[in-house]
Amino acid sequence: MYLKQLSVINFKNYEEAELTLSEGVNAFLGNNGAGKTNLLDAIHYLSLCKSYFNPIDSQQIKQGEDFFIITGQFNKNGNDEAVACSVKRNQKKQFKRNKKDYQRLADHIGLLPLVMVSPYDISIIIEGSEERRRFIDNVISQTDNHYLDELIAYNKVLANRNAFLKQIADTGRYDPGLLEVMDDQLIASGTKIFQKRRAFMEVFTPIFNKHYQFLSDNAEQVELVYESQLLNESFENLLKKTVEKDRALERTTTGIHRDELQFAVHGMAMKKFGSQGQQKSFLIAMKLAQYSFLDQQKGYKPLLLLDDIFDKLDDSRVTKLMQMVSNNDFGQVFITDTSDTRVRNIFNGMNVPIRIFKVKGGDIDA
Repeated sequence: MYLKQLSVINFKNYEEAELTLSEGVNAFLGNNGAGKTNLLDAIHYLSLCKSYFNPIDSQQIKQGEDFFIITGQFNKNGNDEAVACSVKRNQKKQFKRNKKDYQRLADHIGLLPLVMVSPYDISIIIEGSEERRRFIDNVISQTDNHYLDELIAYNKVLANRNAFLKQIADTGRYDPGLLEVMDDQLIASGTKIFQKRRAFMEVFTPIFNKHYQFLSDNAEQVELVYESQLLNESFENLLKKTVEKDRALERTTTGIHRDELQFAVHGMAMKKFGSQGQQKSFLIAMKLAQYSFLDQQKGYKPLLLLDDIFDKLDDSRVTKLMQMVSNNDFGQVFITDTSDTRVRNIFNGMNVPIRIFKVKGGDIDA
């Protein structure tokens, strides 16, 4: 699968742009603030129906305009796929595949799988557990059409249960029957999500280890561990045990919304003890493992978007990474960088063809 053409109108800093792309490596080069990353984000929209960086669609509209449009022409297994996303201020987002509207955006997720690697990903390591759960959910959602539905159902019931616990505290009125109904709903979705997360991590972890060891030349020992309260006890038993605690704290203290990923280097927490280079290598290995997992599950290669990833990586790791992404294990690749010379030298040294786009203030020269 690859993206043949990309077109944007009134998207972020672009008034209008149209690109014809290479099936292999495409590089968007220019100074910071030129709009390189915005092109990657437009591709992300076409795959996952949203921005990678900002959940508010209207804020992606070019200043002074009332709408934006992104269109892409894909080739998937020899068949053409035309995808279009449009957003007008104060109106619902429209998403079309081959000129037909989607009834549910969730039905599009996974059709055109994509992996994005960005400096913003450092939040997966340094921020709270929600970021790490989001990473797992993003990968599984692209391979399982029902996973997102279960996640939405779980979060809705969780919000209702928390509101009910607060209401009990405020009013003193407790209806155990109603709480039991909510618990049954929470258990039904939560158990399915847990089972899918556990099965995913069993496949994902060895793939991650392989990528990290290649990137680091086997120089470091790292660990990626999935933790869940449901690993040791059923969700039903956990909810029964913590009901009084939940009432006292006015929130649900057990469940898959407490799941966590632990990252370690040489037995120590990556967040506290990992160098910037180690943290970045860890993140890149996770994203490349995500790519390999999607490739295995879908049977065709996702798009790979690499945004400004050369900073904080030493030359050997940069070379290793580029060797990986330019061989047959990967399909179409998009790279942003500020250095024309660096990108040309890397790919010329590996004798890999590359299509370069010079980006300056919302203008593009191919």
